[in-house]
Amino acid sequence: MDAAIIEKEALLLGEAERAILADHLVESLTRISQERIHAWANESDYRLDAHRLGKLKASDANSVMERLRKKLH
Repeated sequence: MDAAIIEKEALLLGEAERAILADHLVESLTRISQERIHAWANESDYRLDAHRLGKLKASDANSVMERLRKKLH
């Protein structure tokens, strides 16, 4: 089936139906194993706990992006 036809039909769907469809399409492109999801959740918990205990310093998004830009250029 032609992608343009599918897109045209999808745009006729209601907002909620389009959101669900979009979610399914993105998920199909970025399938992540449950093992990786759990690993990231564990890492997130570890970092949050470390931050709360004062063992990990937080950085604001602008500072992080500036450091990354400097590294990449």
